[in-house]
Amino acid sequence: MKRKTIEKIPYTGLKDVVKKEGAECVGITALKDVGNEPHLFMEVYRNGADSLDVPVVRVVLAGKDFGTYFTGRGEWSRALISCHSYYGSRRPVWEKYGDGQEASVLWSEDDLERIKDFTGVKERSWQKLEWWEFLNERMRAIAEQERRDRAHRKRERRRQALKDREENTPQLREGLVLEYADRVLFQEKHYLYYKKHGVRVRVACSKCGGVTERRWKPGISYESQFEAMTGEPREGSYGTCPMCGAIGEWKPQGKVKGKYGRRGFLFLGQKYKGTGMVFRYIEAEKGYLLGLACEGDETVMVNACEEVSAVELARAYFEEGKEPQTDFHKRDPYLGKNFWDDCNIGYVGNIRICSAPVMGETYENMKGTFLQYCAMREYDAAEGGSINPVDYAGGYIHTPQIEMLVKLGLPKVVEKLVAGYYGIVKNSSANRVDQLLGIRKEHVRQLIRHRGDAQILEVLQIEKRMGQQWTEEQVEDLAELNPRTMANGFMQEVLEHMGVQKMLNLISRYADAGYGTGCSKATSRLQEAAWTYFDYIGMRKDLGYDLANTVFLMPKDLAAAHREMVLEQSREAAERRIREVLLRFPLVKKHYRRLRKKFYYGDSEFFIRPARDAGEIIMEGRVLHHCVGGDSYLQKYNDGVTVILFLRRKKEPEEPYITVEVRMEDLKVLQWYGEYDTKPDKKKMDKWLDIYATKLKCGLAGTQEGPGDESGQQVPAATTA
Repeated sequence: MKRKTIEKIPYTGLKDVVKKEGAECVGITALKDVGNEPHLFMEVYRNGADSLDVPVVRVVLAGKDFGTYFTGRGEWSRALISCHSYYGSRRPVWEKYGDGQEASVLWSEDDLERIKDFTGVKERSWQKLEWWEFLNERMRAIAEQERRDRAHRKRERRRQALKDREENTPQLREGLVLEYADRVLFQEKHYLYYKKHGVRVRVACSKCGGVTERRWKPGISYESQFEAMTGEPREGSYGTCPMCGAIGEWKPQGKVKGKYGRRGFLFLGQKYKGTGMVFRYIEAEKGYLLGLACEGDETVMVNACEEVSAVELARAYFEEGKEPQTDFHKRDPYLGKNFWDDCNIGYVGNIRICSAPVMGETYENMKGTFLQYCAMREYDAAEGGSINPVDYAGGYIHTPQIEMLVKLGLPKVVEKLVAGYYGIVKNSSANRVDQLLGIRKEHVRQLIRHRGDAQILEVLQIEKRMGQQWTEEQVEDLAELNPRTMANGFMQEVLEHMGVQKMLNLISRYADAGYGTGCSKATSRLQEAAWTYFDYIGMRKDLGYDLANTVFLMPKDLAAAHREMVLEQSREAAERRIREVLLRFPLVKKHYRRLRKKFYYGDSEFFIRPARDAGEIIMEGRVLHHCVGGDSYLQKYNDGVTVILFLRRKKEPEEPYITVEVRMEDLKVLQWYGEYDTKPDKKKMDKWLDIYATKLKCGLAGTQEGPGDESGQQVPAATTA
C-alpha cells in the first residue's frame, strides 16, 4: 500500500452534523484509484460542528492490503478496527466507551452499500454485523491470507534448503561403515552354538553358518583315534570353529531364543560443499540367528548366521559463516516411508546425539575445510576414542580457543565448553590461557598437569577473583573441599582474619581428616566440615557478630556453634515476621477487642477464644506446623471475612492445641486442624465444635453453660485475656 501517496489525498469531509440522537461519530466512504488500483476510503469524523474537516481515523482498504491512519498521532496501523470486550459488546477503535451500535453511524445508505460491495462480506442467517464490522471481516481475511502466505513461503524455503542439503550430501559408503562397526563396536564377535550328546557335540558357527558334529572327549577304542576332535565347549569361554577356524564364544543351544544382537553408534564426517563438513550419526546393529529344526522328538541345529546393519539417524551440517543445521531421519507410520526432516521428534521420542567412536576417515575428510585446525583428532585421542563431534564443532565455532586448550592438554576444560558451560570463560577475546580462564599465569602448568580439572580451575578462578596468592598444595587442598562450598563469598570473610593455610588446618581439625589421602570417606568429611564452617560464618555475619573475635571465628565445637546460630537466626526471622504482620494487619487486634466476648466459650476441659493479634496467629502456625500464619488467612481476618480461633485445654491455656477458622457471615466452622495438619480426637472435637457453632449462632457462646460438663453443672466462664 502506497501510504505516502494516500496521505497526500485530501480528506472528503462532512457537509453537516448528523441530527441523530446518540450519534457521536460519523463515517463516510469514497472509492478512489491509487496506483491504478481501486481503494475504499472510509473516514470517521466526530459529530460536531468543529470536527467536520479532519477525521479521527482514515481506513483504507485495497484488494490485498489495508491500513488505518490515525490523524491525531500521524501513524499507520495494521490492527483490526473492531474491539470485542469480555462481556461481548462490540465497538470500533475510535470509540472509547459504549458498544458502538448507536454511537457510530454512516452518512448515508449509499456508504453502507459501497462497503458491502467492496468487501464482499456476506451476513449469515444468525449473524447481524454492524457497518464497520464488514470492513473488519475483510481486513481479518486479508491478514489471515498474508499469514498463510508467509507460513507457506517459510515452509517452501525450509523444504528447498532440506532438498539442497540432501542433494549435496556425499554418498554413504555403507560397506566401509559396516566393516568399521563390526571391528570397533562389536569386536568382530562370533558365537559357536553347541549341544552335547555324551562324548560328542554338535556345533553351529555364526560366521560361516556351517553345522558339524565332533568328538570332544577322547575314547579308548582304536576307531575313536581317527574321529575328528574339538575342545570341550563351556558356556562363556572361547573356542575355535572346527569348520572355518573363527574364534567365537561358546553358547549352548538351549539358551538361544530367536534373534538377538548388540547395538552401537558411530560418527562419520564428510566434506560438504567444498569447505563445509557434515557429521553423520549412525546406529549399527549386529544380529545373530540360530536355525533350528525338528527331527523326531529332538530339536537340532541346522544353520546359524550373523549380520551387521546400519541406519543413519541424523546429519549435522557445518558451513563457515552459517548457523549449524541438524537434520533427522524419521519414519511416517501411515505411509510406511522414511524421510529426512529439519526438526527433531518431540517429547520422549526425540533423537539424542550422544558421544560415540568417530571413524578415522573423518579426520582425513576434514583437510581443506574450515574445521581442519580445530584439533578434534587430538581431543578424540584424549577422551579415549568416544566424543560428540557435533557438539565439539559447535563449541569450536563459538569459542575458537578450544583448539589451543586441546593442544595444551586441557581436555576437561574443553569438556565443559563443549557441554555448553561457557561461564568458565572470563575473557572470550583472549588468546592466552590465563586470560581466557581468569587464572594466574603461574598456575597454568599446574592446571595442565591436572588435565584441566574443573575443581582445580574453579579454585584458581576464586584465587584470582579474591586477589590471593596460594601455593600449588593449597590449591589442591581447596579443590578437595569442593569449590562450591566457597561460592557464597563467606570464605573471603574468613581470609580477612586468617591465612588460607590456617583456615585449611582449622577445617582439617574439625573434620578429623587429612588432605590428599585418596580416601573418599576422608574427602567427604572434609567437604562436610567446610560447608558447615562457611555456613556458620555466614550466619554470624548476617546476625552482626564481629568476626575479628577469635571466639566467634574459631569455635571449639563447630557442630554446637552451628546449631546455636541456626536457632538464633530462626528466632530473628520469626521476630522480623511478627513485626511485619503487626504493621500490615493492624485490624486483627481491633477485631479481637470487639469479638472476644461473643466468641469466647469454655467447659470443664476446653475453651476457645479469638486470636489477639496477627503475631499470635504467626506463632500458632509455627508451633503447630500448619499454614494458618499465611497472608491469605491474616488478610481475611483483617478484612472481617473470617475469624481465627484458638481451642486449648484449660489445664494448658498457653499451649497451642487446635486452630479453628469460622466464617463471619453465617458463623460456620470452615476448618480446624491440630499439629502438622492432623485432627486429634476427631470424633470428640467435631461434636464439641458442632455444639459450639450452634450456641454461637444462638448468641449463647458467652454464657456459663458448657457443652461438655460431665457433672451436669454449669461451668463458670473464664475471664478473657
